Amino acid sequence: MGKIIAFANQKGGVGKTTSCVNLSASLATQKKILLVDLDPQGNATMASGISKFDIEKNVYNILMEGSDAENEILTETTGGYHIIPTNSDLTAAEVGLMNFYARESRLKKALDEIKNRYDYIFIDCPPALNLLTVNALCAADSIIVPMQCEYFSLEGLSALTDTIKQIKENINEKLKIEGILRTMFDGRARLATEVSDDLIEHFKDKIYKTIIPRNIKLAEAPSYGKPALYYDKSCLGTKAYLALAGEFLNNQEKSNCN
Repeated sequence: MGKIIAFANQKGGVGKTTSCVNLSASLATQKKILLVDLDPQGNATMASGISKFDIEKNVYNILMEGSDAENEILTETTGGYHIIPTNSDLTAAEVGLMNFYARESRLKKALDEIKNRYDYIFIDCPPALNLLTVNALCAADSIIVPMQCEYFSLEGLSALTDTIKQIKENINEKLKIEGILRTMFDGRARLATEVSDDLIEHFKDKIYKTIIPRNIKLAEAPSYGKPALYYDKSCLGTKAYLALAGEFLNNQEKSNCN
């Protein structure tokens, strides 16, 4: 049985999509990975070498039309993983979902049908705590929280943990934080180091030891429709996500043994 993990942070620009795409690509060399693009911006779709302007398969079809998830999967990406893509059509789902019974669990119902075909299903959430994100958190076993080590990011993390608590109490009792990932890190900035230390103090073993540095190659890769691993495999960003993949798998093995 596969595991569903949402990449979520209500604050934008924290490397959420970058982390989802690059961890997917790093793991896809060993595991069977499905990436679900649940952000209407479609950035994960484009970064996977799929034009969001030309797609017929779309997560919108799952949420609004009741399509089976298997009908919406694209198997050819530049990252070696499978993807359920999206585009701006998904924006309409934020309002349209309000008309459905059990609207918060439509994604879960679809993904449960294909869950056992993949080792991991990663969901790239929009940078907001809206009904799309609630669908992701309802479907997910756990959450990876990418965040910059900045003051306002701490506020966003506080809001997200409150939301996780509410979801856990009312919809998905198994939901937990898989890990908090420090991204776009610049060790020369004293604030970044201070925030990092605060995170370690408060969240302890939930903080990934791997730190993703601020790296120009990571920023460039999506414009070429590729994860960094297939754009520049020797850059610091690629090496960091490969290290994260190793740490992630080690954590999964430890968790399975407990």
